[in-house]
Amino acid sequence: MTPGLAVAADTTSYDYLFLDLEDAAPGTTPARTYADHVRSRVAGLAAAGGEVVGYFTPQLGWVGRQVAMLVRWTPDAKGRDRELVALMRDKTVRTGQRAGLEPTTRPGPTDRPQPGGVYVHRWFVVEAKSVPEFLTLSSEGWRDFEVRFDTKIFGLFTAERSLADRQAGVTRLLLITRYGSHGVWEASRDPSTAAMAAFAKRQLLTRDSWAASTVLAPV
Repeated sequence: MTPGLAVAADTTSYDYLFLDLEDAAPGTTPARTYADHVRSRVAGLAAAGGEVVGYFTPQLGWVGRQVAMLVRWTPDAKGRDRELVALMRDKTVRTGQRAGLEPTTRPGPTDRPQPGGVYVHRWFVVEAKSVPEFLTLSSEGWRDFEVRFDTKIFGLFTAERSLADRQAGVTRLLLITRYGSHGVWEASRDPSTAAMAAFAKRQLLTRDSWAASTVLAPV
């Protein structure tokens, strides 16, 4: 945990799985085939203290066979590693990456992404000492952002720090935001808004960032 980090008042944790899937049989898609596998694991996940909070398929920024999944775990979860292996090493998965996440100011322990619109997944790399200020600026910007536009911040998470991150003195954060459409995303870039003023200050704390847009898919 980063010193001084503001976190949600719960002790749930998350895993973000980014998967490159095998080609699917004719008449279906890799994402649908993998969703069938996920559904077969729902009971095992629940018994282990886990649940799939969001299953995301690509719009812009990923190739067509890539998906991401957000899994939430209760504080007393058991069998987490076993379930993650089952999700990531299925025959439908070509390669997979996992990031362990902790919620900051959002989401709450029972929050779920709402259907519709597009979900932008944006990663930030920030100096570890700047994370509290980054979170403060984010919260300040959201107050104007969510009122002015058809947007909803689902979550802002800090990722487990790798050895390379610790040596570099950085922390990675994942922001998941719902926009009504790509048109809303474009309109929300208006630099004259109070939201963008806060986000511009936040950008000064950011060493690197990258993003992709997705849709929330059923699973």
